[in-house]
Amino acid sequence: MNKYENAMKLMEEYCGNGKDNLIALATIALSPNAVGNPRPAVRMVDAYYEDGAFYVSTDANKNKTLEIGKNNEVSICGLDLFVAQGTAENLGWVKDERNVEIRAKMKKIFTWFDAHGDEDNPDSIVLRITLTEGTITDNDKKYGEWQYKVDFAKKEVK
Repeated sequence: MNKYENAMKLMEEYCGNGKDNLIALATIALSPNAVGNPRPAVRMVDAYYEDGAFYVSTDANKNKTLEIGKNNEVSICGLDLFVAQGTAENLGWVKDERNVEIRAKMKKIFTWFDAHGDEDNPDSIVLRITLTEGTITDNDKKYGEWQYKVDFAKKEVK
């Protein structure tokens, strides 16, 4: 296996295989700081990982969704395992026809979803975070490397 394949194998082991992941999601706040500069906003979200993207169930009216609507570039991290940048996209209502497969996975992966997903509310949406670049850390050097600096778009490790 090459380094990129090893990095993706680690991501799958860390976050994939139907796991409910608690990740930090950082966006750019809608209101600037006191001198007018953009400022970050971060929160913890539940997400599941699949093929280079994380999927989050949320409400269309939450700050994170509104912030992503203005600037879809985000950063995420998961404990000491990975940090990444990506683009976030509102895929719409969780019960929309195009979200059937995602909704089924959310219902299976997120044990809280049936009780708290509010899926009959059209503002209950799916966010997809498509990773563009990041660093995956393998503290055990399971596949030989300690860190993998990944370009997800080019599918390579730098």
